Amino acid sequence: MIGRDQGSQRKPDAMQTFVQHVISSEYEDLSEQAVQSTKTFILDSLGVMISGTLAPGVPETLQTLRYWGGRKESTILVFGGKLPAPLAAMMNSFMLHNQEFDCVHDDAVLHPFTTALPVALAVAESKGRITGKELLTAVALGVDVSCSIGVSSRSAMSFFRPGTAGAFGAVAAGGKLAGLDEETLNNAMGVAYSQICGTLQPHHEGAMVISMQTGFNARAATTAIALAERGIIGASEVLEGKYGYFRLFEGEYEVDGVLANLGKVWQVERVGHKPFPTGRLTQGVVEAALSLSDTYNIEPQDIVACEAMVSPLVERLVGRPLGDDNPSAQYAKLSIPFVVATALIRKNVFISDFWVSALSDPLIHSMARRISVVRDPQILDENAMMPIRLRITLKTGAVHELRLEQMMGHPDKALTKEQHLNKFEACWDAGAAHLPSDNRERLVEAVDRLDELESVDEIIRLLTPRTGLIG
Repeated sequence: MIGRDQGSQRKPDAMQTFVQHVISSEYEDLSEQAVQSTKTFILDSLGVMISGTLAPGVPETLQTLRYWGGRKESTILVFGGKLPAPLAAMMNSFMLHNQEFDCVHDDAVLHPFTTALPVALAVAESKGRITGKELLTAVALGVDVSCSIGVSSRSAMSFFRPGTAGAFGAVAAGGKLAGLDEETLNNAMGVAYSQICGTLQPHHEGAMVISMQTGFNARAATTAIALAERGIIGASEVLEGKYGYFRLFEGEYEVDGVLANLGKVWQVERVGHKPFPTGRLTQGVVEAALSLSDTYNIEPQDIVACEAMVSPLVERLVGRPLGDDNPSAQYAKLSIPFVVATALIRKNVFISDFWVSALSDPLIHSMARRISVVRDPQILDENAMMPIRLRITLKTGAVHELRLEQMMGHPDKALTKEQHLNKFEACWDAGAAHLPSDNRERLVEAVDRLDELESVDEIIRLLTPRTGLIG
């Protein structure tokens, strides 16, 4: 439905309830699983951010932000040097999202840490004397807000929810660390709402800027916090007003259920890993391809055709054919034919599979032309990612098929701790050339005892090069 049943008396905007939840919740209110999940995905996010230093557009963006300069408040992680907090949050968020490797809340269809964590770190460093417990609590609350908004939607996504809803989660996380009171945090949400951005058009085109949209919203969130602190007043009916977020950005929604469960159900417990650096919507098909290839010892040259049957959301956003012999990395990561062809030929998918030389590989393109994507007519939920079915037909006439109800990395099919650490280490090894090698294990240990750290500056130091500015 559009809106909530107001009865005889109008209910307060849902954002006010989220803000009260953020203001009133403390570390002790988090479940044990919520604490552990937050630690897990902070480490995962930091590893992915390190690998993000290698992605297209990073040098140019870094040069632009450094050219502007400004007050030295918050660190550009991995590269070093400080910038005003909004610019540092923007850069770090861009690096966290640009490999398409960042953790995801499948039901909300967004990457909640990708805005919340960079903003929390930027605010923590600019404010100073923020403990690990405070950071952990703030990030968990930020995830709660953005994911609760995401799961409330009942309509097909057209705006870029990791950025738009992600901005509100980032304001929650940063505002908690900034010590905002209820009125000021409400204003910060309103100020952020006037800045949020991000559509699926660059996603559709595979344009480089798709990866920057979380960064733009991280910058907006950090700016909103600072402006609200100084008395700027934002809209108050941010989510459910006449021109509120739900009506303009989402369409039909149902938010009462998540509001009733705030403090009882922690959305961070439903965040999952991405096992591959590709669009999340491609990953069920990638997993099925790897499983069939391994089970039946399928070699690429023996394949006649592959057909993936997927949900409307998956078909609409990542069912795209290649078309171009030299696609952008962003386009290829969001194309089932490309990523499945890569999986079948290389028996894995990693960030190096989207470097320039790999993007034009004729073997990948030849295989991709044999892969088709069709919509499953039985799936009516416009936000559903699963199930998927993959059918591979061989030259011998044999047909192998696999249906998956859930994909790897989802909390119901979670990565093991070993797989989680292996992913972090692979990301570190790929992008941390300028960081001391022994910082890798120190960072793992620091995040593991995050609730004991007297200052989050220890995390930032471990992600700062000793040799000065890099890049």
